[in-house]
Amino acid sequence: MRNLDLDLLRTFVVVARTGTFSEAAVKLHKTQSAITQQMQRLEAVFDRPLFEKHGRNKRLSSHGTRLVDYAQHMLAINDEALRALQDIQLEGVLRVGAPLDVADTILPTLLTHIARSTPRVKLEIRAERSPFLMDALRAGELDLTISTRFEQAFEGVVLRTSPTVWLCSASYVHDPTVPVPLILADEPSIFRRLALTALEQSRTPWHINYLAPNLIGIKAAVRAGLGVTARSIELLGPDMRVLGEADGLPDLPDVPYFLWMRPDIINPVTRYIYELLKTNMGLNQG
Repeated sequence: MRNLDLDLLRTFVVVARTGTFSEAAVKLHKTQSAITQQMQRLEAVFDRPLFEKHGRNKRLSSHGTRLVDYAQHMLAINDEALRALQDIQLEGVLRVGAPLDVADTILPTLLTHIARSTPRVKLEIRAERSPFLMDALRAGELDLTISTRFEQAFEGVVLRTSPTVWLCSASYVHDPTVPVPLILADEPSIFRRLALTALEQSRTPWHINYLAPNLIGIKAAVRAGLGVTARSIELLGPDMRVLGEADGLPDLPDVPYFLWMRPDIINPVTRYIYELLKTNMGLNQG
């Protein structure tokens, strides 16, 4: 059995992440011909094409797409082993923010990566609405935050893109012949805006049946059967169900969840963990 060259895999992951050989060459401070030669050597190992032509560029083949996950996992294990044996142990405090709707989905995965790689770093978690988390990051009260908000001034990556859906109680009886009874957050709220925009554009009648200042109130109102709300699929629980076109409701756009950091950060722990998450989780630039 042949062994895979981790240097080739590391270059391959960068090519997959940037999308082109030329951008990968810039990021890795190599020539494009050197990148091409490395990828040819990697293809020779598998005797399968990892890339296919797409106009003037190349994109991942089906084999290349399968290899990306394996490569990221192998590199993560390699890097973790090196850190452990070299006793590279960062210490300090990392303040992480997250919206409540991803506290049970995206946040635990993020924290697992941090805890495994930097066990001596103490984590402080703050869960609340996205706009307030962004204000806290801007004010220096947080080091990293997950948020649905986009901010050009911050440095960020996309953690996940989730469908936005119409949610109601599992026992809720929806009547498409009457105005939609909405459960909404007060301003500012991206999901409020998405819901009202979709309903207005589809000319679907609606009225606000319940207004809540936070997600706890929204979940309580949904579970009580007070109406319908537009939220990320991350919020869906066993006591809820999804409504759609068959129920007379319009489609809703997907929502990206970003991981943000201020670009002027000076805390080495924050920068190290941010870069670590980007590598280990294979994250794309926001």
